[in-house]
Amino acid sequence: MIRTKKQGLLIVLSGPSGSGKNTVCDGVKKINHNIWESISMTSRAPRKGEMDGKAYFFVSDEEFEKNIADDKMLEYAKFAGNYYGTPRESVQKHLDNGEDVILVIEIQGALQIKKKIPQALFVFLLPPSMSELKRRLTDRGTESKEKVMERFETAYKEINELSKYNYVIVNDEVDEAVSKLEAIIKAEKCRVDRIEEVFLDSPEEKIHEILVDKDLENKVVDVNKI
Repeated sequence: MIRTKKQGLLIVLSGPSGSGKNTVCDGVKKINHNIWESISMTSRAPRKGEMDGKAYFFVSDEEFEKNIADDKMLEYAKFAGNYYGTPRESVQKHLDNGEDVILVIEIQGALQIKKKIPQALFVFLLPPSMSELKRRLTDRGTESKEKVMERFETAYKEINELSKYNYVIVNDEVDEAVSKLEAIIKAEKCRVDRIEEVFLDSPEEKIHEILVDKDLENKVVDVNKI
């Protein structure tokens, strides 16, 4: 009876560094094969082993700035002298094909997207506690103590943006967090505003319509009661 919109769902996943965004994203992609993870664009040079269109879309500063001027970026920012952002065209292409698109991005970028596409699904991922977040950042062993503390302090500021999201998931157990994200996506697909058309074309409904018509034909209408 219901035909839903073919358009895919745009999912924006954010959270503090160390909350497990990429791990949860990879988990939901394994169980939901209709999800495409957006590929970012950057003006930095490719590193060894990075392929254009796989790790990033690599462009020059001039080309990136032209995309900004032409409103072809859903969001962008500049870090350490290089641009990073989400190109509108590739995301829209997959959405139009009926695929769901997930963006794992920082909160600054997510809020830019919310201004342009408020109907997107915004999910915030939290660690079970701040002490656990600090442990995760420290256990990476890839950054200095000063950098870890900087990320930890940034996390406090980012959590204050929680109210601007639609859903929050506490990533205590990865499998559970993945299941919750998939459940949220399924629920969003059932929203009334995603219904494109309600149609009545089953055999039972057609028989019912015929019987109702026949019943009306056999009734005498009292015009004085109209």
